[in-house]
Amino acid sequence: MSDEMTRRLGPADESADAWSPLRRLTTARIGLARTGASLATSALLDFRLAHARARDAVHAALDEATLQADLEKLGLLVLSIASAAMDRSQYLLRPDLGRSLAVSAIDILEPRAAQYDVVFVVTEGLSAGAVQTHACSVLATLVPTLIHEGWRVAPIVLVRLGRVAIGDRVARALGAGSVAILIGERPGLTAPDSMGAYLTWNPGRQTTDAERNCISNIRPDGTGYTDAALRIAHLLREMRARRLSGVALKDSSDTTPAIGDG
Repeated sequence: MSDEMTRRLGPADESADAWSPLRRLTTARIGLARTGASLATSALLDFRLAHARARDAVHAALDEATLQADLEKLGLLVLSIASAAMDRSQYLLRPDLGRSLAVSAIDILEPRAAQYDVVFVVTEGLSAGAVQTHACSVLATLVPTLIHEGWRVAPIVLVRLGRVAIGDRVARALGAGSVAILIGERPGLTAPDSMGAYLTWNPGRQTTDAERNCISNIRPDGTGYTDAALRIAHLLREMRARRLSGVALKDSSDTTPAIGDG
């Protein structure tokens, strides 16, 4: 190797070594190798693969029967309903339809109406794989905890092709004082299977996003299942005690005992 080539490659090697400790702490693409102004082939191919996985996640269908069977193992009745969107293509083009219940959904929900403290809604959102993989693991800790505390928990509602605001409609139809909707988040280039939880107190027809609390990036490499369950339970308790949610309610769960600690 010539002295000139050694001189040119040396700083790159040192730079790569300098980034190595940081790469162990994040999945973000940092310190990528380059050739001139272009990314190295391996980095470019990795980026294209991640982009393809994110696109696939948006269009993937939910295995509704399997998810319903898994949810039923939690010991609650599971009601399967649909939004007003006819198919996934329409769902992606018409977000408003994903916020509205199909007519048939009302007929399923209203006979089950009662005075519930909370209803849990599960819908695929923009990543069916996220709720398919993570929803049951979070609810497996969360539901028994709240029932043990005396909460009146409504049947779990599995919504096909729903958006966040459809939880408001479900809560009103069932007579629930609060709603927690678990939904697949918009896929990113490092996380095509991220799930979010949106919590709302006393949802009504004019409820806005500012009146919701959100716990994002629920997955093993993000907000873990137990941590997510702890935060959701804490926020629900605060919502019921203070009768509010959203920007007026801050998540102070980092200072509260973990689930099962007493």
